Amino acid sequence: MAKQILDDLDKKILKLISDDARIPFLEVARVCNVSGAAVHQRIQKLYHLGVLKGSQFIIDPEKVGYETCAFIGLYLKDPECFDSVVEELRKIPEVVECHYTTGGFDMFIKIYAHNNHHLLEIIHDKLQPLGLSRSETIISFNAAIDRRCPIVDFEEADTDVVEDSGDSSDNPE
Repeated sequence: MAKQILDDLDKKILKLISDDARIPFLEVARVCNVSGAAVHQRIQKLYHLGVLKGSQFIIDPEKVGYETCAFIGLYLKDPECFDSVVEELRKIPEVVECHYTTGGFDMFIKIYAHNNHHLLEIIHDKLQPLGLSRSETIISFNAAIDRRCPIVDFEEADTDVVEDSGDSSDNPE
């Protein structure tokens, strides 16, 4: 996937709206020293490019009864069944993420359950019938860091590495 070229205004807008999705466009415009119409146009452009994929309220799972968060590595009996397994996983509301990964797992999923007993029911009654040879479950006690992807200038990040030019003119030896 090609990296999108974003200018400084795009990055500033992204930083502001990722910090607070409810910030009014006019406030973004004021901070960025541009018109409200310019902010609106930039945000529409970012949606069109696929940089922005929507806005949402973030619900605290624990506050609505999901006390257990688990990550489960899935090993499929038949790895060629990826697509059908993913479609079945989409039908399980407690599965909130599914990743194809490198390493030993065929897939890696994130699940919220009401408690450990509910997690066991999900694994036994909903996941095992999908054609798993086995699974490995890791229960998360707490997310020490939970944030969105940072908005950075990749070109600047790439130049942070200082290379030795081999020029020894600064060397007193």
